[in-house]
Amino acid sequence: MSKSRTTYKYEFKIGNKILHVGITNDLSRRDQEHKQTWTKGHIKQAGRRTTREAALRWERERGYFR
Repeated sequence: MSKSRTTYKYEFKIGNKILHVGITNDLSRRDQEHKQTWTKGHIKQAGRRTTREAALRWERERGYFR
């Protein structure tokens, strides 16, 4: 059985500067959450939707895992 690809990887940016990378299953909601802190920023999807496990690996590789 194939795993569900429901997780987005993203970068939150202001201009060309990446402020945060993360994963979510709802880009619009996450964008609004980040804009409470960084009002001028925006989310840019990084790649295609993927499995949660693969997204967590991607996030850890970039050093943003909390």
